[in-house]
Amino acid sequence: MKNDRSPRWIWYPDDLELYHALKQNFSRVERGMGWPAYWKSSSYHQRIALWREYVLEEPTSFTVYARGTGFVRVIEEELLPASEKDPWNIREIARTMERKETKHAFGEVVSCRPGKVTVVIHVGRIEALPAAFVAGDVICSDDGWLADDYGEAAVPAGSSPFFTDPEQDPAIWNYSEKQIDPIRIEEVPGGTLYEWETELTAELLINASEERLSEMIVYPGESRDEALDPEHCYLHYRPENGRTPCCAVRFAFIPGSPLDVAAVYKYVDHPGNAHFSCDDPLLNRIWDVAAHTFRLCSGIFFTDGIKRDKWIWSGDAYQSFFVNRYLLADADIERRTLLALRGDDPVTTHINTIMDYSLLWILAVAEHVKSAGDMAFLRRSWPKMRSLIEFCEGRLDENGFLVGMERDWVYIDWAEIDKEGPAAGEQMLLAAAWRTMADLTEKLTGDRTEIPPDAAKSIYPVRKGTTEEAYRKAAKKWNERAVQLAEKIDRYYWSEETGAYIDSFVSGKKHVSRQTNILALRTGIADERKKKLIAENVLKNDLVPAIKTPYFQFYALDALAELGDLEAVLQTIKDYWGGMLGRGAVTFWEEFDPAVNGTAQYDMYGDRFGKSLCHAWAASPVYLIARYFIGLSLSEDPETDFILEPQLKFFRKLDCTLPVGMDGASVSLRYDGKTLEVSTEKCAGRIIIEKHTIMIENSAKIVWKSALEGCKMTIQKVIH
Repeated sequence: MKNDRSPRWIWYPDDLELYHALKQNFSRVERGMGWPAYWKSSSYHQRIALWREYVLEEPTSFTVYARGTGFVRVIEEELLPASEKDPWNIREIARTMERKETKHAFGEVVSCRPGKVTVVIHVGRIEALPAAFVAGDVICSDDGWLADDYGEAAVPAGSSPFFTDPEQDPAIWNYSEKQIDPIRIEEVPGGTLYEWETELTAELLINASEERLSEMIVYPGESRDEALDPEHCYLHYRPENGRTPCCAVRFAFIPGSPLDVAAVYKYVDHPGNAHFSCDDPLLNRIWDVAAHTFRLCSGIFFTDGIKRDKWIWSGDAYQSFFVNRYLLADADIERRTLLALRGDDPVTTHINTIMDYSLLWILAVAEHVKSAGDMAFLRRSWPKMRSLIEFCEGRLDENGFLVGMERDWVYIDWAEIDKEGPAAGEQMLLAAAWRTMADLTEKLTGDRTEIPPDAAKSIYPVRKGTTEEAYRKAAKKWNERAVQLAEKIDRYYWSEETGAYIDSFVSGKKHVSRQTNILALRTGIADERKKKLIAENVLKNDLVPAIKTPYFQFYALDALAELGDLEAVLQTIKDYWGGMLGRGAVTFWEEFDPAVNGTAQYDMYGDRFGKSLCHAWAASPVYLIARYFIGLSLSEDPETDFILEPQLKFFRKLDCTLPVGMDGASVSLRYDGKTLEVSTEKCAGRIIIEKHTIMIENSAKIVWKSALEGCKMTIQKVIH
């Protein structure tokens, strides 16, 4: 029977992500010096075996292509007629012992006769990712192949929808390209300044004589001031063959007279087609710039920024999952990012060396499963989730609190937080991680599809799945620990005197920060009474130091929105992100302090121009607008896909389309101040408006008249 599934490149699972993560995390350059990421890096397997067993009813042939050195091993066993299948049949015993085994070179056409056939591909590659591609009508590299590293038991092989052509090399990611000319060329003292309309991830293409190129240094900058300061400009390159490496560029200074210069914008195509437009030009601009910022930071992985660091950080990625849900709706980039961050077992350090980032990785898996409904990924990742949480459990003090040890970084935020002893924020995240582990593990009970069903009879050892009893026992344990820790957090960190949670009980300072109390709201530690006290004593208290990073503005505004204070959320979005636009921002920044002006506003970490002016964690207005003002959330009801509760009092006009899940579904809204039209594509949901709840079916449209016209409603089917 012909196999209808398309073949693809296959490799040892997670190796594609680990290989490209190494390249990504080693790509940072600062003023001519390479700066690889300073945390433990997991690597790919350099020698693997890929194999699968078939029972053929008729002859067939196939060809193996590989990236690396090795060979194909084919083991054939003849099938017996049913009449001869007797356990005491001497002929059957003899024939079972006799096997035909052959070896073949890559690229050779291999023919197989009917019977049981085991195909084993041995491939090794030192310098890059080893992989194989099997082309054939029946035997091909589709689902069902297993991977072996000659040490552990075999596991299902890895693959990607981006690598389905036998001419490809999975070690090379082919980016899309677009050539963009500068909008302004200006002669300045000492040379020429080139300016583009917005910031890009681009190679600069320079048309100049070989003599001039050999002496040239190019200074790309995120700001005009940076590009015109060769001494402190973060990046500078000598172009090879008239081309610079791919870098962050909005401006570029090149000494000498003007030249023909273009930016070759390099990017990864993502599936999202979301858009947003309303009657407020500032809000439209904030959405557009946030979306552009996010796309620039979304390549193979979610990275922090495009100039510095270009690394994959767990905390940045966690927030990116919320923006991705409403913009790109790309499940693949989420999977790649999670696998790249987690690395291999055994766990010996926190992710990115940061305690809170290990816990946020677990929470990010939950967000991915929620958005993509990706139970296959959950099954695949659960063993690594378990080993990571167990690593964290091994770093608890005598009170059961998570503490920083040598080489651990207790981050939370760039702010004055009392981190002496166990920090409150870390305990809140640990409680949330335990609760998440319990919830996700409970989802896996009764699921028995980890390993292909025919693998149990394999001549090679195959990794066994987790039993249902083990899942239930683990879920119960983690749930109990979450409950116990929440009680201890209240006992040790809640202060009736301040009406808030303090950062640390060890120092005796009783320091109150916005960050700790926002985490108490976000993780569900605070009960209803404490939520109200935190809102008054912390969130609305100007004596508590303000948040200066978009990173924690995300958490702060999300918490305010959950408390129902949408007016304050909207005003902060306009003031904070609008404030960056007022400074000429074309992408949103890593940090913004309205009190700092001039070139000093581009400095960070004590470094001139050290601040990233295109940072993923600054893209949260997309999430905040879509989630709370458009009012779109994913439904937990299996009968519906979404809940839509638009806050029309904030708009006079509205035109937007947002994704629902990650399978191409979407919901669209059109509002002209009197009539709201909602239409769906590949999804169904509930609309809540003016205290009414309406069901909208798959591929349907609802027209809602305003209260001035008597709240009349009609439902129209849309024919496709």
